[in-house]
Amino acid sequence: MSLDIPSAKSFFLRGARPHYNPDRPGRVEHIFLDLTLDLEAQTCWGQCHIHLRPLHTQLRHLRLNAVGQQIKGVTVQHQPQTFYYDGEFLDISLNEHLGITPDQVLLITIDYCLEKPQRGLYFVPTHPPQAWTQGEDEDSRYWFPCLDYPGQLATSEIRARVRQPLQAISNGELRACYNEGEWQVFHWYQPQVHPTYLMTLAVGDFAVFDDQWQGKPVTYYVPKERAADARRTLGKTPKMIDFFSRIYGYPYPYPKYAQVCVADFIFGGMENTSTTLLTDRCLLDERAAAEDFRSESLVAHELAHQWFGDLVVIKHWSHAWIKEGMASYAEVLWFEEEYGPDFAAYYRLGELRNYLSEDSDRYRRPMVTHVYRDAIELYDRHLYEKGACVYHMIRQELGEELFWKAIQTFVQTYAHQTVETVDLLRAIETATGRNLLPLFDQYVFRGGHPDFHVSYRWEAADQLAVLTVKQQQVTEGLTPLERNLFDLRIPVGIGSVDEQGQVSVKMIPLRIHEPEHTFYLPLPQQPSFVSFDAGNHTLKTVTLEYPLPELKAQLQHDPDVLGRIQAAIALGKKGNLEVVQTLAEALQRQPFWGVRREIAKVLGTIQLDQSLEALKLALADDHPHVRAAAVEAIAGFKSAKAYELLKPIAKHGDPSYGVEAAALKGIGVIAAAKPQPKPKPEKVLKRLRKALETRQGWNEVVRCGAIAGVGQLKEMPEAVNLVLDYTATSVPQPLRLAAIRTLGTIGDRHHPQLQQILERLEQLSHERFFFTQMAVVQALNQIDHPRVLNILQQVGDRTTDGRIKRFVDESIAKVQKAIGSDDRLKSLETTLSELQKENQTLKSRLEELEARTKATNQESVPS
Repeated sequence: MSLDIPSAKSFFLRGARPHYNPDRPGRVEHIFLDLTLDLEAQTCWGQCHIHLRPLHTQLRHLRLNAVGQQIKGVTVQHQPQTFYYDGEFLDISLNEHLGITPDQVLLITIDYCLEKPQRGLYFVPTHPPQAWTQGEDEDSRYWFPCLDYPGQLATSEIRARVRQPLQAISNGELRACYNEGEWQVFHWYQPQVHPTYLMTLAVGDFAVFDDQWQGKPVTYYVPKERAADARRTLGKTPKMIDFFSRIYGYPYPYPKYAQVCVADFIFGGMENTSTTLLTDRCLLDERAAAEDFRSESLVAHELAHQWFGDLVVIKHWSHAWIKEGMASYAEVLWFEEEYGPDFAAYYRLGELRNYLSEDSDRYRRPMVTHVYRDAIELYDRHLYEKGACVYHMIRQELGEELFWKAIQTFVQTYAHQTVETVDLLRAIETATGRNLLPLFDQYVFRGGHPDFHVSYRWEAADQLAVLTVKQQQVTEGLTPLERNLFDLRIPVGIGSVDEQGQVSVKMIPLRIHEPEHTFYLPLPQQPSFVSFDAGNHTLKTVTLEYPLPELKAQLQHDPDVLGRIQAAIALGKKGNLEVVQTLAEALQRQPFWGVRREIAKVLGTIQLDQSLEALKLALADDHPHVRAAAVEAIAGFKSAKAYELLKPIAKHGDPSYGVEAAALKGIGVIAAAKPQPKPKPEKVLKRLRKALETRQGWNEVVRCGAIAGVGQLKEMPEAVNLVLDYTATSVPQPLRLAAIRTLGTIGDRHHPQLQQILERLEQLSHERFFFTQMAVVQALNQIDHPRVLNILQQVGDRTTDGRIKRFVDESIAKVQKAIGSDDRLKSLETTLSELQKENQTLKSRLEELEARTKATNQESVPS
């Protein structure tokens, strides 16, 4: 039994319930979709053929998931069968004279069609048009009848007819491609078993680029106008395939690997078996490639899923951390291989911070839980980033050799099978003899992490290093679990620097299992520095309370980049002139760009003239992420001098999109503070308007920075009107979404144009596109006004996406808390409740009418 330690914000919302896989009527052995797609009409029709081997002779009824489809007829073994369809489930009666036995395979054929489906299959009205599918988590049921849960594995094939010159790409190998008049037929066959959510189809007019790995095709499909960006973005794929095949101990298992870049994709990517779909926004132009590694991490992430998720399949969504955590950790592993351990460690720090942000700002939950409203709610920072950190902890616990032996044992043992978390534990124990249940109990089956406070002093008389470690997250309770107490072995590095500048670090492992420990460590001489959790492999937060000399030495000499960053952060909290001088020197000398970037951030928190001087020098750093951090830090000073530093970048640009965008936002931040004698907000707005008119570019990064800068000038009606203008449908999508989100930063409850902003957000809330809905909710989430509650509730009622539903509910709770419980709010809540009741009554009547209509028109054949 697992126990979630309560936090201030619970993951479990009203309506959450336990979810289990359904009973299995039999084993689905094969699924064949024979479909025709008309992209202009946004329709799809054809047959779904399911080959099912019953588990017993008593099978008389089969229930399939099928949402929003038009079912024309059902046959079993080519014999018409009685069926009932309610718009969500397709119930098929199986005649007794079929003679069902476990030795036979039933052929179930469903004739159906789709018209503008709401999920699962998406028609995108680009020029030329595209269509693509998205099955995870449980959306395959929206585009074909199926047993739609991950524990059911089958081979599959898809035969798709599309109008020439469109191409249709699917799982597995291309068996045939031929013309039928104006139509072109693509017949794909997937020979290895996989779940329904990994079946895919993508249709478009693509430029095609061919690579290979050990004789297997590796193919890139991209929009023709982005052909020049294909190899720049995807060209490392064969090298990645080789790397993952080696470390996972299992050669890439599928007939080919395709990556298809599509428009308006609702995720960054999706790891459909042998055919990954990616957002076309991942394609890098030459300038972006010099600074953006997110596309490379995305390619690595989705590719790693071909082993973790596709080859080894989770049995239930509650265990999705097994695949998503490893795919996220695969990003770290790839960067370690390609760019070295410092880059990988810094990237891992970013993953840790993403998880910690969700844990502190949204909710805390166990990584494994089967209690939720929609399975998609589980796809969060706990699943991805915390999962990656846990895999890293397993690696450090076992060591390199045993870790990879365990991972390879897991993959080889469960290839083409379904798994739960306990199977990973068993594989580890089989391969290494180690029982890691204590680690899993603390980090996987319950929520949270340790929050350490570490203080250090040197007692010269006794030659003792005194280290006091407190677990600040501990609560009241009888057992360690109830008290949220962690029991861990943490390595402490005792660092020494000799006269020649040579650094040596002695490791001392400490067991930390009480709320507070004081360790007295006898040493032959005073350490130069003390590194708590040397290497920073433990998932935790830590606050260091060290003397200044030790922190300075750690910043300069700690071999671990994360240790140096910890020292820089701890120094920043002391915030005096000596600290600024130390950080300024390190900003020029630190060899790894990630440390310099973090130092720039810290300097931005110390509002001294000397900090600004140091950051001025950082504007010439050769790494774009350091320059961007310096720009953001300088903007935080909100002074005329800060403006003079950023003005040349805002005016003339930078080789980096990100730096240029940060400068444009930064001058807006400074102008809004109205420092004397300049800048004048009117002049800054003019510069930002010009940038919006002239600086189109990759994913609109620069113009998104400009619109964020305009949003800072919210006291100016012309600035607000400009942001509103950029929410028009004619504006390129990334910039439009940024403008919508910016409305939230403008619209405080006392703003004179608040009603205009809310009216625009209400109009936008009716759009169906996922990212538009999300941007609207993100904007509303920032506005503390009673009218927001009604708009949010309408969005929640209209959407079918579990992610948006959850964000709506969280935003309603936030706004309600911010508004308070005055009489006006109580009146609004009463009105809102009455509207909800009326809406539910009308909805119930409509559903009843639809059900009667369906029953009247139902096509069924008696036994």
